[in-house]
Amino acid sequence: MEKVSIENTVEHKNEEVTIAGWVHSRRDHGQIIFIDLRDRTGIIQVVFNQDNEKVYKKADSLRGEWVVKITGEIKPRPKSLHNEKIVTGHIELQAKDIEILSKSETPPIAIDNNGYEIGEENRLKYRYLDLRRQRMARNLKKRHKAIKFMRDFLDKKDFVEVETPILTKSTPEGARDFVVPSRLKQGKFFALPQAPQQFKQLLMVAGVEKYFQIARVFRDEDPRADRQPEFTQLDLEMSFTSPEEVMDLMENLFKKLVKKLFPKKEFTEDPFPKLTYKEVMDKYNTDCPDLRKDKDNPDELAFAFVTDFPMFERKPGKGNKWGAMHNPFTKPKVSDPKKIEKKPEDIMAYQYDLVLNGYEIGGGSIRITDLNVLTAVFKVLGHTKKETKEKFANYYEAFKYGVPPHGGIAIGVDRVLAKLLNESNIREVIPFPKTGDHQDLLMGAPSKINQDQLGTLGIEIKEKDKEE
Repeated sequence: MEKVSIENTVEHKNEEVTIAGWVHSRRDHGQIIFIDLRDRTGIIQVVFNQDNEKVYKKADSLRGEWVVKITGEIKPRPKSLHNEKIVTGHIELQAKDIEILSKSETPPIAIDNNGYEIGEENRLKYRYLDLRRQRMARNLKKRHKAIKFMRDFLDKKDFVEVETPILTKSTPEGARDFVVPSRLKQGKFFALPQAPQQFKQLLMVAGVEKYFQIARVFRDEDPRADRQPEFTQLDLEMSFTSPEEVMDLMENLFKKLVKKLFPKKEFTEDPFPKLTYKEVMDKYNTDCPDLRKDKDNPDELAFAFVTDFPMFERKPGKGNKWGAMHNPFTKPKVSDPKKIEKKPEDIMAYQYDLVLNGYEIGGGSIRITDLNVLTAVFKVLGHTKKETKEKFANYYEAFKYGVPPHGGIAIGVDRVLAKLLNESNIREVIPFPKTGDHQDLLMGAPSKINQDQLGTLGIEIKEKDKEE
């Protein structure tokens, strides 16, 4: 007999079916044993009667998280015993046969609750158990559906999904790079991408015109609650575009996504407001304002675009040096390189952010295509013309062969989903996240590698002084 999912048992009333899953809970009522059986789609109540002595004895041995396969007949529950909290609350399975597929020790963490009260260390160490809980299973499924929606939406808009390399070159783009040693070119290193920035711009040179990618990106930044060393972006780029076109595209995408997948949510403002950086700083003292009318209402979504950012900002620390407020490839609103170098504090940029309920969930810009402007920007950031040409040699070569004006945006998928699912931390919507200090407790990473591996890579580890 073909196995059916628990969710689909509602379509088989008074029929015999086979289901499989984990024992969620067990209740012994004398001559009747009830278990709640759980699979990826939901929970159903299973009834074992003493009339079937062999099956009843097996049921009596069941414990939490054992994996079983059960055959029986789907019967309606008495109305007085309906459970409106679950899809299968009006039915139950009267067991005729049971097969124990796998036994389980007592789990080190509770699974039958929402998990918020459990310490992060245990939840991440036993993430494969943590993901069994209904809340986490729901988050995973919603993540899948949201990403699929984004893909389908952009496909209908004639975007082409292109995967860009994970092993690439280290460049001065903002955060620190994670680096990977090369065995075949010893002494040289790949870098993991902070963003597909250069590749997507080169795809515009290649004539792709409309690119997107569900991209994995990596940044070796100091710990923050809403950041991870690796995370997921919806990354897209368009040729012959404008800030207005990019923002309209994103507004259209999120309105439709919310309507389909989160229909209980309501927008604070429709259309999404567009505010300048100066306006939000003057009024809210932040460039990520929370514009909700009722900040205690988790189903209110205050999307907004923030535009007209300064191109540069002073970096904290020694020297009071200039840094790019967002992205050094952002097109300044001044095209004269000399003016950019002379008064960087006055230069504005074609930059736009998308914020949601007080969080930046995306940022984009029109890109620099004039190499003289690119050189001037990096000069302000402290790089000589020679250094810039060496670091971005691909731009200086590719842009000689006809580069269209282009721009795009990157959306933080994890941040968006955390807000839409009413989660306070992005780790709740990432299948296998790291801790705040970049540790993978499940796999035990980062970890040391042996001397043979180090020798093959031509690497020698210097131990820090004990006093440091």
